[in-house]
Amino acid sequence: MSIRALSIAATGGRALLHQIDLIAANLANVHTAGYKRSRATFADLAAGAGVRLQSSGKMFDAGKLQATQRELDLAIEGEGFFRVLLPDQSVAFTRAGNLSVDANGTLASADGHPVDPPLAVPPGFTKLVIDPSGLVQGYHPDSPGELQAVGQIELTKFPNPSGLESAGSTLFRASEAAGERIDGQPGQEFGVIRQGHLEQSNVDPLRELADLVQAQRAFEINSRALQAADEILQSVNNLRRKS
Repeated sequence: MSIRALSIAATGGRALLHQIDLIAANLANVHTAGYKRSRATFADLAAGAGVRLQSSGKMFDAGKLQATQRELDLAIEGEGFFRVLLPDQSVAFTRAGNLSVDANGTLASADGHPVDPPLAVPPGFTKLVIDPSGLVQGYHPDSPGELQAVGQIELTKFPNPSGLESAGSTLFRASEAAGERIDGQPGQEFGVIRQGHLEQSNVDPLRELADLVQAQRAFEINSRALQAADEILQSVNNLRRKS
């Protein structure tokens, strides 16, 4: 019976440690633009032998939009992800729209990944204007009163975004579980672009702290159960030696 108790407490402790790790990651990214909180789900083992981690995934409810007044801060209001190219030329997806122009004049993410399709800003442009449809235009000193087209930002959506694979704190990769990707222009069955805004993390710190306290208390109970079961086994072994 004590060995069974040890097993149950051990599986519970492992599951709770994983949950605590996820909560800690959520709290660490409260102020990370475009971050999506992680959540773990658990299932009972057969014959009441404890619990196991069933899955851990991202929750894709939208974060609040915060005005920044920075022209290359973009937020998606509605469905969709920005696409970026990774160093291996594979595509990743993100809701973090804090962009910049890199040394090559290419529009890129905060991590330096170029947007997909690549969008080059011609030298000399002093201001960029990005409308809700993702059309990028700018002003050139030679024609200060005339907007000139620079390029088009595209979005991608998935039938089941929760099935995306995490590729970093705010990056995701396509997967079979997410379904077939759908590319398109903002505003056409997708969300719209809001220039000068960023989507904030969808982490609620008060909720995460409450979950953390609950998980820590449950872990302490499991630890005491392990200790009690171990003491019982030691007592049984001592009795066997004396007999």
